Amino acid sequence: MRRILSCAVLALSLFAAAAFAAPGTGSSKEPLKVKSDTLTTDNEKKTATFEGKVVARQGDMTLYADRLVVSYGGPGNEVTQVEAFGNVRIVQQERQATGAHGVYEPKTARITLDGNPRVVSGDDVVTGKVIVYYVNEQKSVVTSGPKERVEAVIHPGGKDAGQKR
Repeated sequence: MRRILSCAVLALSLFAAAAFAAPGTGSSKEPLKVKSDTLTTDNEKKTATFEGKVVARQGDMTLYADRLVVSYGGPGNEVTQVEAFGNVRIVQQERQATGAHGVYEPKTARITLDGNPRVVSGDDVVTGKVIVYYVNEQKSVVTSGPKERVEAVIHPGGKDAGQKR
């Protein structure tokens, strides 16, 4: 169980690190590269909106989404929130997190993934209604909904466990 929670934590941390260069993450020193069909900035609203086949890469982590909205403000125009919409997918090596919507809040160091969120690492899978990852606490909470329960499929011993030789 600890292994799958670690996988969930890592996959969700990709959301912060890959897309938002979160302080304190190992990859934040590498350049963040974002590609999209359009970029619209609004200095009055203090937002930058990437739309259309958004791909954000930093190191070996990649975030995909239909739309990515970065909100900023305060001294130094620091990022206050990053929100990904539509076909959200975060990938690092064999780990992947998916959902319809994701939000990263740097002030609280919290990542929320909803809309059929799913975290996969190798053959291990965790699903629920909402997956929340607390970056600074290295903890995650997966909650269920009225018609669905949290589900975890864990293969003890890693990817070769249970295979006949």
